[in-house]
Amino acid sequence: MLRFPSALKIHVAIEPVDMLKQFDGLWSLATGVLREDPRSGAVFVFSNKRRNRIKLLYWDGTGPWVFAKRLEKGRFSWPVGSDHTKVSLKPEALTMLLAGIDLKQGCEKAWFER
Repeated sequence: MLRFPSALKIHVAIEPVDMLKQFDGLWSLATGVLREDPRSGAVFVFSNKRRNRIKLLYWDGTGPWVFAKRLEKGRFSWPVGSDHTKVSLKPEALTMLLAGIDLKQGCEKAWFER
């Protein structure tokens, strides 16, 4: 399991993306659609339409990393943002999302949003 530092910024794309996209395609989405700088040290999270695949883009200072996960059964519970393009999560919320915990039903308030 991945562990994320508490100061890490995480941006989740609300709209599904083509999972064939790799480094350059995800980088382009982070800058164009999410309007964030991938070199900022934040993690960018993308999912496909069926929400059974997920990719994370991260810049470590020397180059981009792409992490991918495919669920054999079930779907990721995807957060909903107020601006319809992205939502910022706390590292704890990303860990729960990756573990399959439903963030929508887990609490009354959207505490995982900043």
